[in-house]
Amino acid sequence: MSFDERGCGRLLAADEALPDLGAFGGGFLWLHFDLKVAELGPLIDAGHVGPRLLAEAVFRPDEHQRVTVANGHVGGVVADLARPGAKPDASGRLHFVMGPRALVSGRRGPTESPDATRATVEKGQSIPSPVLLLETMVGHVVASMAATGQRLSDEVDGIEDRVLDGRVRDDRRRLGPIRRSAVRLHRQLLGLAAVFHRLEEDDAAHDLHGPAVAVAARLAQRLDALDRDVTALAERARLLQEEVGARVAEESNRQLYVLSILSALFLPPTFLTGLFGMNVKGLPFADDPHGFLYVGGLSLVSAAATYGIIRALGIRPPRG
Repeated sequence: MSFDERGCGRLLAADEALPDLGAFGGGFLWLHFDLKVAELGPLIDAGHVGPRLLAEAVFRPDEHQRVTVANGHVGGVVADLARPGAKPDASGRLHFVMGPRALVSGRRGPTESPDATRATVEKGQSIPSPVLLLETMVGHVVASMAATGQRLSDEVDGIEDRVLDGRVRDDRRRLGPIRRSAVRLHRQLLGLAAVFHRLEEDDAAHDLHGPAVAVAARLAQRLDALDRDVTALAERARLLQEEVGARVAEESNRQLYVLSILSALFLPPTFLTGLFGMNVKGLPFADDPHGFLYVGGLSLVSAAATYGIIRALGIRPPRG
C-alpha cells in the first residue's frame, strides 16, 4: 500500500512498480510479505527493506521478540494473534523494519493485525506516517488481546457466581483451559511490553525516532495495564479452581459420610439375619410362630443402638 502526504492509503496493483522512496514526497510505502513464500533477498540487496544487516536479522526464522535500532531504521519482531482456527498455536509473530518513509512487515502464519490494518485503511482512516501505521497494527493486537482477556474474565465471573451460589458442576474442568489461556496471554503481553520498553529506553531511538519513542511509550503503557488485568485474571482463576476443588472434596466427603453411616446401620441387622439364616438345629425362635417378628425387632433395635453409639461418639457430617 502507498500512502500520500495526507495519510490516505491505496493498494498497489500486482503489476505496479514500487514508488521511488527517494522521491516519494510526504508519503510513505507499506510492504507486507508472507515470509514462507516471499523471496526477500533481491529487495534486501537493493536496499528496499532498510539496512541489509538489520533486515536479514529481522526477517530470519527466529521468532524471539526483540527490537533493534540501526542506521535510522527500527526493526523488530513482536507478538501477534493468529486468525481464529489457525493451527497449531493461537499466537504468531509480526516482523517489521520501519524507516522514515517505509514500513516493511512480514509474517509466517495467518496473523490478524495486517489484515485488520489494511481493512482500517480501506475504510478511509488516515495514517500519515510509518510510526502511526506500526502503532495501528500493534493496536489491533492489543485490542484483540484485550477482547480475549474480557471474554475469559466473563467466563470466570459466571463460574464464580455459580460457586458462590453453591451450584458447582463441571466448573473445575472449565477453569483449566481458562487458566492456560490467561497464562499464554500473559507471556505474550510480557514479551510485547518488554520490546516497546526497550525501544522507549534506547538512546539511538531517542536521537533518530522521537515519534517512535512516543508511540512505544503509549503502547508500553497500554500493554502494562492489560498485563496487570490478565495477571489478576489468572490469579482469580487459580484461586477459584482451588475453591471449586475444595467444594467438590467437601461434597465427596459428605456422600462418603452418608454411605458410611448406612453401612454401619445395616451391619448389625445383616449379622442377625445371617445368624438366624444358618441351616442348623437349635436356633432360637425356630419353632416359634412369632420368630420372624422377634428377629425383625432385634434387627431394628440393633440398628437404633448402632446409631446411638455413632451419635454418642460425636461423629458428625462434614460442615461447609
